[in-house]
Amino acid sequence: MTLDLLGDRLRSELSGRVERDFPLRRLTTYRLGGPAAIYVEPADEGDIELLGAALRSVGEVQTLPLGRGSNLVVSDDGFPGLVLRLGAQWSWIRAEEGVSQVRAGAATPLPQLANWTARRGLAGAEFMIAIPGSVGGAVRMNAGAHGGDVSKVLAGARIFNLDRLEVENRGVGQLDYSYRSSNLSERDVVLDASFAFDAEDAAEVRNRMESFRAHRAETQPGATQNAGSVFKNPPGESAGRLVEAAGLKGFSVGGASVSQLHANFFMARDGATAQDVYDLVHEVRARVGRAAGIELEPEIRFIGSFRQTSTR
Repeated sequence: MTLDLLGDRLRSELSGRVERDFPLRRLTTYRLGGPAAIYVEPADEGDIELLGAALRSVGEVQTLPLGRGSNLVVSDDGFPGLVLRLGAQWSWIRAEEGVSQVRAGAATPLPQLANWTARRGLAGAEFMIAIPGSVGGAVRMNAGAHGGDVSKVLAGARIFNLDRLEVENRGVGQLDYSYRSSNLSERDVVLDASFAFDAEDAAEVRNRMESFRAHRAETQPGATQNAGSVFKNPPGESAGRLVEAAGLKGFSVGGASVSQLHANFFMARDGATAQDVYDLVHEVRARVGRAAGIELEPEIRFIGSFRQTSTR
């Protein structure tokens, strides 16, 4: 009943999109999973404030800010709460005061930001060319690749807190960054972010970025159903090397399998389920633990309910 009341209120008060039982598979790179009980694409920051007020009035409702869905596995049963996704009006880039200050909206694709800065001779965003996520998601998880990560170039971010109903300007030092992690909760919505880059010869920046793009094309699966790196790299180790050393390249559970090209990428064939991916991740984790004595930590996130399966 709470969700029915919330859905009715949001449809009457918000200018943006509000839908019930929205299929989330359309919005994740795995193309798997069931529906969100409520899906919201706010028209503006006013809509986000109204959303926060509505959530406060109806009691406890799970919320999930969603970007480009490049590191999520949504349960086949869906998500029993509210999914908030910022649309095209939050996809923009502009120069700020100073030669190397750049601000970008939360929905801006990271490769777009990398290309924009490279054309202007700004160095530091080249690693983003290899990450199929958005600025908001990258700020949330401290996304990184090729030795770079968001914490090294972020100046700060504007964040709307759904509980306090206010926009907060948080500097990079207030986000408590660590490897693929920040202190942002599911009630924090990244609106936009400011970056500080270094001026450099545009050709040098472009060449470095193109080398990253070429390396990804050679070593990682491309336009197939996956969610990027499955496990975080343990200190001083490579998760992909550990999975490969355990003899698990090509290993499969149901319709999900470990990539033959890069062992830290798991693929989903047509007909695969989200549960298949969940089972594969936990089986691989258990086998690597037995083989190497290292417990891998998933980088991808599982959203919703999954059956707990015993590993062999």
